[in-house]
Order: sequence, then structure tokens, then C-alpha cells
Amino acid sequence: MPEYALPNFSIDLSGNVALVTGATSGLGRRFARVIADAGAAVAIAGRREDRLKELQQEIETAGGTCVATTVDVTDADALVSAVDQVESALGMVTMLVNCAGIPDARRAHRMSLGLVDAVIDTNLRAPFLLSTEVARRLIAAGKPGRIVNISSIGAYNYSGNGAALYSMTKAAVNRMTETLAVEWVEQNINVNAIAPGAFDTEMVAGMIERVGDFSPSLPRKRIGHVAQLDSTLLYLLSPSSDFVTGTIIKVDDGQHPR
Repeated sequence: MPEYALPNFSIDLSGNVALVTGATSGLGRRFARVIADAGAAVAIAGRREDRLKELQQEIETAGGTCVATTVDVTDADALVSAVDQVESALGMVTMLVNCAGIPDARRAHRMSLGLVDAVIDTNLRAPFLLSTEVARRLIAAGKPGRIVNISSIGAYNYSGNGAALYSMTKAAVNRMTETLAVEWVEQNINVNAIAPGAFDTEMVAGMIERVGDFSPSLPRKRIGHVAQLDSTLLYLLSPSSDFVTGTIIKVDDGQHPR
């Protein structure tokens, strides 16, 4: 058994290429900056080209390396093309953060087929296809990798006031995380997930606009700041979590009953 220096902890991501989806807002935007600050080259992906360019400029001004690729994650061919573009610009993707997601905010019996397809394709199909594409290339090259899926505490808790399908897709993301971790463990690809509670994102802002400020009803009467997820993200991407795979970490400030 080798001995490890104390503390056996590092968040240095130098030498890695990270692809972050949903980078035009919310967690994806924050995570891209955090990863770049930790030393990795970052590829940011999303639908809004103007926001991607703005974020790319922010990262490069801070001294980071960044490329932007405009992509609709519901387009399977576009996902493969995006990985090709990143490889051409930065090298093989060794880290993937699946942040892209949309809510439904509708009761199940009132959802159109178009919305059903959009929620499933964005929240579940896209991270599955992108994870398998990145893993396929890593396995062929004999390289290790890290995949972090963004789930939600909604995978465990549903109040019945709308967004049933969103909750279902996030529960499926959890199971996807567990199964892909088992499938790729021998190839040294760690697959984990973060299940956030209510944080200050555009998605939560939309919820507050619809139902009002619900923070007084929470145990600590507060909504999280996205910066409070930095440490969990860096832990799962860094050498510090080398022995961790197939795990979903809940970060919700005790907002929901267990």
C-alpha cells in the first residue's frame, strides 16, 4: 500500500480539457469559470452565442483557456460535432460537466407532446449521449476521465405542484450516473452527480416569479448562492475524489425532508 502525503487533497485541474454544457447561464456559467480558474482548458457549450462569447472573454481575460461552441443539446449529431470541435481546438475531452437542463413547470396532464420531448431530450437523452461519446473516445485512447452530471434535489422530492416530468428525468440522471459508473470503472472514468436544491439561477428565478418568494418557508430561510457549489464540483473533478464514482452528492441546505 503506497503512502500518501498529508493532506491527500488537490483541486489542480491543469492538463485537462473540460466540456461544460448549459454554460450560458446559471450553474453552467459559474462552473465553467471555476474549472478554468482551477487550471483546465474549458470548452463552453450552449444555444445563446452572444452569452457564450461574453463568457469566453471573461475566462480569457482572467488568464484561462476557453473555446465556445454553439449547440442545441437535443440534436444528437450536433453533440458529436461539438466534441469534434473541442478536440480540434483543445485536445481530447477528459472532463465533462452536463449542466444543460430545462424545467417543465406544468402539471403532467397539461403538457404538450413537444414539451415532453424537449424535457426528456434535454435533461436525460443529451447527457447520456454526450457522456457515451466522451467515454467512447477516452476508452479508445486508454485515458482516464471524469464526468459530473447535474441532477436536482427534485429527483428525491416532489410536492405535486407541477414539474413531475422534470423530477422524473432527474431521478433518471441519478440512475444513469450509477450505472455508467459501474460500466466504465475499469476504464478509470469516474461518473458522479450533484443534486442541488434551490440556488440563485435563472430557473429558480422563474419559479419565484410564478409562485412568489418561497425562501421564508425553508429551514434556514435562504436560497443558495451558486458559489456554494464550487467546492463540490472541484472535489468531483479533481484528484481528491479518485476513489469516488457512482455517487450523487446532495447540496440543498436541508431545504427538503428526507
